[in-house]
Amino acid sequence: MSDSTSSSEFVAACRQAIGAAHVLTEPHDTAAYLTDWRRRYSGATCAVLRPGTTEEVAALVRLAASHRVALVPQGGNTGLAGGATPDTSGKQAVISLTRLARVRAIDTHNDTITVEAGVVLADVQARAREAGRLFSLSLAAEGSCTIGGNLSTNAGGTGVLRYGNARDLCLGLEVVTPQGEIWNGLRGLRKDNTGYDLRDLYIGSEGTLGIITAAVMKLHPLPAAQVTALAALASPDAALEFLSLARRTAGALLTGFELMSDFCLRLVGKHFAQLRYPFDASHPQTVLLELSDGESEAHARGLFEQMMETALDAGLVEDAVVAENLAQSRAFWALREHIPLAQAEEGLNIKHDIAVPISRIGTFIAETDAAIAAAIPGARMVTFGHLGDGNLHYNVQAPEGGDAKAFLSRYQAAINRLVYDSVARHHGSISAEHGLGQLKVDEAAHYKSPVELSLMRAVKHALDPLGLMNPGKVLR
Repeated sequence: MSDSTSSSEFVAACRQAIGAAHVLTEPHDTAAYLTDWRRRYSGATCAVLRPGTTEEVAALVRLAASHRVALVPQGGNTGLAGGATPDTSGKQAVISLTRLARVRAIDTHNDTITVEAGVVLADVQARAREAGRLFSLSLAAEGSCTIGGNLSTNAGGTGVLRYGNARDLCLGLEVVTPQGEIWNGLRGLRKDNTGYDLRDLYIGSEGTLGIITAAVMKLHPLPAAQVTALAALASPDAALEFLSLARRTAGALLTGFELMSDFCLRLVGKHFAQLRYPFDASHPQTVLLELSDGESEAHARGLFEQMMETALDAGLVEDAVVAENLAQSRAFWALREHIPLAQAEEGLNIKHDIAVPISRIGTFIAETDAAIAAAIPGARMVTFGHLGDGNLHYNVQAPEGGDAKAFLSRYQAAINRLVYDSVARHHGSISAEHGLGQLKVDEAAHYKSPVELSLMRAVKHALDPLGLMNPGKVLR
């Protein structure tokens, strides 16, 4: 049987299983599913499948197994590593989870919310607020990314310092296995020592071991007040000292600690004039920090005043401004959130989503900046990220006035190697929160040990022996 015959029979069987309206094959219908958010990867597909229930997902997976059709799970298609984009063969099927969009339950006594994989992150946040609770996962794409995608990449965001990443926020999963069986692990337990932790195995696996269809996620009490401030500092090392001081002073109330270089903020001001530089004088680094207080705004402001007074006296902080109202707080966060948008306006750049131990961040930045400056004079560093958990977006912009396309073509491979070698020397990770997808699959193979790769391949083969679950992602 030819591949085209097998694909057409598979598509016909899918139409019978979930209805023809939810099996898309026309180019104008499938186009939005075939290119990643950054437009780095574009693929082709035999069909885009849009199941509406977990049982329909299971039926489609069984059909894919019987017809030997590979499946590419996709949520909001906001990923940054090409993990939800099919290859160019046209033989793979995209399985979109966006119709699995129900909030199944909210349990305020257990502080949990049970949601299907296609629920948009912002909608989970809103439903939690309606119940008087906080769902703490927050990231730039929260208006369109989905919980299933967040879990499949173990998304981080701005609240990891206090609340942890997606893995830390998940208590249970429902998963369709590569054989089309349904594992119901929606137990919502904080203690369960009954064997291997299958939940953690699926989280971060990018759909290569099975398809997450629902999850039990942790909720937290709504804070009585959130207070935001910007602090100007001389260096990343000073920011690390300030982080230690903030932790000693505020403890668990410290929920955000974001580092932004002077060039980042200047770039935002250049392309978004309404977001002005927050200080009268220029400073090498700025930290955006936020306290979430369960007592009162007055209590939070008192802690801020104590913290800033100590930091200024110690010479750690050169200047500071505390948001006086919600609008100003949002403006502070807008500075941080517009950095990637400003980069895009400035032109093509080389992005790195890396993590190193928090204590090594200052040394990593100094050493790697110097190496890049020596290799490519004039290259501009756009360095920002979640300092409190060691995750940096360490990006390289072409020299001002240069040809950005030519810059990428000539230097991208060399810069990646330079940056990732530095990450490895500092015992870090080449992907902190975006996943490997197809973007970094070969780089991961270069830096992981043979033992680690062998173990990963053994897990993949044991769970997905036909290799039909998102092939070419995470592992070759």
